[in-house]
Amino acid sequence: MSTIVGIVGRPNVGKSTLFNRLTESRSAIVDEQSGVTRDRHYGHAEWNGKKFSIIDTGGYVRGSEDVFEGQIREQVEVAVQEADILLFVVDVEAGITDYDDAVAKMLRKSGKTVMIVVNKVDNPQRIAQSAEFYSLGLGEPYCISAMNGSGTGELLDELVKILPKEFIDDTEGLPKFAIIGQPNVGKSSLLNMLIGEERSIVNPLAGTTRDPVHQRYSKFGHDFLLIDTAGVRRKARVKEDLEFYSVLRSIRAIEECDVCLMMIDATNGLTAQDLAIFHLIEKNNKGVVFIVNKWDLVEKDQLSTKVYTDKILAKTAPFSDIPVIFTSVHEKQRVMKALELAVKVFENRKKKIKTSELNDFFLPLIQNFAPPTYKGKTVKVKYVTQLPTPTPQFAFFCNLPQYLNESYSRFLENKLRTRFDFTGVPVNILFRGKGKSDD
Repeated sequence: MSTIVGIVGRPNVGKSTLFNRLTESRSAIVDEQSGVTRDRHYGHAEWNGKKFSIIDTGGYVRGSEDVFEGQIREQVEVAVQEADILLFVVDVEAGITDYDDAVAKMLRKSGKTVMIVVNKVDNPQRIAQSAEFYSLGLGEPYCISAMNGSGTGELLDELVKILPKEFIDDTEGLPKFAIIGQPNVGKSSLLNMLIGEERSIVNPLAGTTRDPVHQRYSKFGHDFLLIDTAGVRRKARVKEDLEFYSVLRSIRAIEECDVCLMMIDATNGLTAQDLAIFHLIEKNNKGVVFIVNKWDLVEKDQLSTKVYTDKILAKTAPFSDIPVIFTSVHEKQRVMKALELAVKVFENRKKKIKTSELNDFFLPLIQNFAPPTYKGKTVKVKYVTQLPTPTPQFAFFCNLPQYLNESYSRFLENKLRTRFDFTGVPVNILFRGKGKSDD
């Protein structure tokens, strides 16, 4: 396992700004409003050839009016347990507060290696002010400005001295499954149920999850990464800046993953916003499994699942070769089946078909169902092959590719899916002008 460095502290001291600085990313949401980071947020960093994992956490508070305060505090406490080294971030402008004292007390009890990071030190006068943080009894303060990067090099120099020599990323190469959907459809509940702990904050309020949450799942013969995301709303409903950034994180999670577990609220059906999310998944050539959650709340008859499935796939047409599973995360019904389908879709997405198999299947088929003539010209398909791309793409080489239309492409895709299993995976059919041989 890699060394884990946890970033902790009270709200609004610059923890997420430091996280973004160290990971050279913008993956943590940064905002002047306190309490922005709620869940633990993971990333990787590298300095002088040494790599390590970083956890960003919500601000540690007690007695605030924030409805999430208790859960944020629990997340911080879990992060302290998970981390090997802790960066305790404080604010030189505010000095030592009661909250800082509370965090320092918790860190001293942890027995972990702690480095005090005094943030917002951007002039010599503030360096002198940082001396008061010695009184916390956690060693020498390291002065930085997370905003402009000053002092972070020296901080990292000291940090890597206490890191082990090698970083082992035991998640590299694992399948990535993103749990996608509108707010409050049960995404975080699904993640927590699968891993058996409160990894994501679950609250009846919609939009609780803001940053994507990564969690390795290694049970029952499975081994992959689960990504819980903020719910994606229509743009008209994205009123807060924070919610806008959360939508961006969800889009990034779609781009990053291999398969999307797209959750639909059974009581609402497939809405226009669900379709917008689906088209985003399709556009990025990601595998997809529809999880119709809260099925226990729907009055059913024997045909309900089939009727419901047909309605969903009618809306996603022409891409309708998609698995649909009906679950109740609350009742723990058919959740494992959803994972099995996701694994199958992942395997389909990386499937490679031999060129000989493709030609043996398609060339006789195309002879019997030839492309329509165009202005008296006949299109002849000479050769078919799967391209060496990360997602399934098939090139049909022919003499007049410009005359082949969308309907014939759809015909070929349907035949491909009938012969070879690509369920849950977008397939691209391309027509090209140079074949294996010429007439």
